[in-house]
Amino acid sequence: MLEAGSSLAKVVPHTIRARHEYRGMRTAEHFFQVPLDHFNGGAGETITVFAREYVSTDHSQEEAAQLPWLLYLQGGPGGRGNRFPALGGWSKAAARDFRILMLDQRGTGLSTPIDRNTLPLRGNDTAQLDYLTHFRADSIVADAEAIRHALGSGPWTIYGQSYGGFCALSYLSFAPDGLREALITGGLAPLHGPADRVYQATFGRVAARNAEYFASYPEDRATVSRIARHLRGTEEHLPDGERLTVERFQMVGSFLGGNTRVDALHHLLEDAFVPTPDGERLSDTFLEQVRSIVSRAANPLYALMHESIYGQGGATDWAAHRVLQEFPDFRPDAAEPLLTGEMVYPWYFEQDAALRPLRAVARLLAAKPDWKPLYDRERLAANTVPAAAAVYSDDIYVDRDLSLETASAVRGLQVWETSDFHHDGIADDGEGIFGRLLGMVRSVRN
Repeated sequence: MLEAGSSLAKVVPHTIRARHEYRGMRTAEHFFQVPLDHFNGGAGETITVFAREYVSTDHSQEEAAQLPWLLYLQGGPGGRGNRFPALGGWSKAAARDFRILMLDQRGTGLSTPIDRNTLPLRGNDTAQLDYLTHFRADSIVADAEAIRHALGSGPWTIYGQSYGGFCALSYLSFAPDGLREALITGGLAPLHGPADRVYQATFGRVAARNAEYFASYPEDRATVSRIARHLRGTEEHLPDGERLTVERFQMVGSFLGGNTRVDALHHLLEDAFVPTPDGERLSDTFLEQVRSIVSRAANPLYALMHESIYGQGGATDWAAHRVLQEFPDFRPDAAEPLLTGEMVYPWYFEQDAALRPLRAVARLLAAKPDWKPLYDRERLAANTVPAAAAVYSDDIYVDRDLSLETASAVRGLQVWETSDFHHDGIADDGEGIFGRLLGMVRSVRN
């Protein structure tokens, strides 16, 4: 287990390869060489971790150099850091007072990426499994601390969205001395218990969100059922040649997790069918949009590592797939199947070409019986770092009740619960949400 300030005082190699200025911001591209395994004293193999710095041109270069750092921890797991075309929303608000460091968490983006092409370089399935055990939140936190030292920064501010909030809790657990304050949106992870309890909670919330959506767009209930019936009797193929099955189609329910995307689901469904000489078929427009939703080619690490973020102790054993049996309305053979959320199932690794070569190591990950703890509950109970979290009452990805349970276990963590936003709240009003959370932690500090 990582101990705060232990092996991370060593400054890792750091280079800046490019700087750019455009659309009201200056950027710098930082590359760091960090240990693959921080927990063996940092010896042995290293990997690259990339982070992009964003600074508003409202600050001169001399002024910007004096600004404190804010590290942004992206959602996922397996999603690279945001690439901003311009500062806006929360980043515009943050850039008034901070230099923003946008991290590509290890295994993503430019940080020694993992996919079906690169992972076989590690060797056989067992060697790949061992490698992947170094790509969870504890290692991400260790990377962040190594980066902080390399930049010569004192304790810094972190902002974690979704899975980034899970990483923030690990940071508060294992390296709190590196933190000035912590902001979390839609990302309070359960501190204990099996992954099953997560899905037992979130399947219920996804069902409620389906009901809310179909109440708003009642015609779409018939459309979803019609598409499911069509796919059971007619082979349809996505533009990449892969078959579209009912269960893959149900993945479009990911749109239900947002304020800003939920109405786009209706627009996706409204032109699903077109007439052809062979009868009605799914349109190319529809199939192309669905392909971009159901393929994990851009973030395979999400599918590989998703359930491991809940792994502490025993095997996760395809928890979402097992819990699904308790919610038959989500089954692909249901008369009126519901749309699913962010769950990962074993069939992903059979039906997605980007994941198929990874199915053996995925099975090993699901069966791994000895995941290390991701949180130190005693240290969280004694926390002294100012922290604030936005909890979304109807979040279908990070359950509200489990979030509040966690909040009560972290000393001094302030909670703002709201039903005004769903999981992607910062895409809806990022500036307002960021400002509110920052004000909460600063009110404590001041």
